[in-house]
Amino acid sequence: MPQNRTEEALAPSRAVEAVAISFADGAAVRRSTHAAVETPVEFSYGGIPHAVMMATPADLEDFVVGFSITEGVVRAPSDIRAFDIAPRADGVAIAVELSADALGRHLARRRTLSGRTSCGLCGVESLTDLRSTLARVRAARLSARALQRALGELERAQPLNAATRATHAAAWADASGALVCVREDVGRHNALDKLIGARLRAGADGADGFVLVTSRASFEMVEKTATFGAGTLVSISAPTMLAIERAEKLELTLIGVARPDGALVYAGATPWRSGRDG
Repeated sequence: MPQNRTEEALAPSRAVEAVAISFADGAAVRRSTHAAVETPVEFSYGGIPHAVMMATPADLEDFVVGFSITEGVVRAPSDIRAFDIAPRADGVAIAVELSADALGRHLARRRTLSGRTSCGLCGVESLTDLRSTLARVRAARLSARALQRALGELERAQPLNAATRATHAAAWADASGALVCVREDVGRHNALDKLIGARLRAGADGADGFVLVTSRASFEMVEKTATFGAGTLVSISAPTMLAIERAEKLELTLIGVARPDGALVYAGATPWRSGRDG
């Protein structure tokens, strides 16, 4: 249990009581369970509010770096000089201090994002705001065995979801399929931002493995993956058409509907293909 108000404010889940109903016999039993915490997280840069994201208040240090990179606020983690995470009664405030050059660039391109949700595109002012300058990425060679291994390890690597059944996960797997890092959040974009932040803080890049997510593969998930420099995105759900088109332009390998017994390759190379196409 949290020992003080700060720890409680940053706890990823909290104990609650619920009534468990049995469809078999109609029995109703009250029992204890856990609910995932979702709280407003305010980002400000140079003292200027930038965005409020609904997120799980865990791994916020990783969130700062990943969000700042994938939002285009900074070009590299070194652009972030310092940050302060302050729990408040109505959420968590994160004040980020940028280098002088990074702050200047940020202010030059700053746009209003009030009311933004985690959809990934809400808040852009026009279609021309969609990024079109990302460099093509290089996909790591991926075997069917590595993909199967990563999928097999993923469920066991989600303690918050095991307790709450309410969160998404984003994982980084190496070329063998071993999970190196996993981050969870109520928001699928937030989970990926936290994963990217964690890998960047560890000094890693995106060229030696692949990203695995529990959510659908949308346009913005492809964008975030490519911004990190990873060349392969694997999702247990299906991608949107826009995500497929974007992946093709970036030469990113996009794999969806990934299950223990197989997956669908929507874009990019399929190095393990054999037999008939389905």
